[in-house]
Amino acid sequence: MVDLVELAVDLHRIGAVRFGDFVLKDGRHSPFYIDLRIIIAAPGLLRRVARAMLEQAADLAYDCVAGIPYAGLPLAVAMSLEGNRPLVYARKEAKGYGTQRQVEGLVRPGARALVVDDVITTGGAKLDAIGPLRAAGLLVEDILVVVDREQASAATLAAGGVRLHRVLTVTALLAHLQSAGLVGSDQVARALAFIGRG
Repeated sequence: MVDLVELAVDLHRIGAVRFGDFVLKDGRHSPFYIDLRIIIAAPGLLRRVARAMLEQAADLAYDCVAGIPYAGLPLAVAMSLEGNRPLVYARKEAKGYGTQRQVEGLVRPGARALVVDDVITTGGAKLDAIGPLRAAGLLVEDILVVVDREQASAATLAAGGVRLHRVLTVTALLAHLQSAGLVGSDQVARALAFIGRG
């Protein structure tokens, strides 16, 4: 079993979890930022994250792993290699030449795809991302992320017929970092207040 406290500490150590003042895509200011794209610079950590994700997926029924470009692709590749599962992914746009496919990999209609990404906030973008997978005939009922920002994403996904699974919630991530002495109670309080859990 992957030790989630050690995992949280290592994510913080490489700068994947930072504290300060960060402007988000929607213009809001957040007291913390999670950027898991940097994991690709730490192969050993990427492997451990993949193992933690496979542990979370152990009871799920799926035939292939589907990575969401771009942050989810390295995670899906690592899971595919560690778990010996086929990989598929939907392109941002269909190719205008050759096969003109929008979904790459061996797609078998009716196969179950476990969709994989790094972080989830509201869930809307994830539903958009699974559209091409479903259009190609894949059955998508589960999405697995490394970190859930706990901002109503599970309800959004459920409305689209998808269940959310995660390795860590922001609440758990903060608790692990605080127990390791890496963040103070004031930082934790500000972060929890920001996501509406303070």
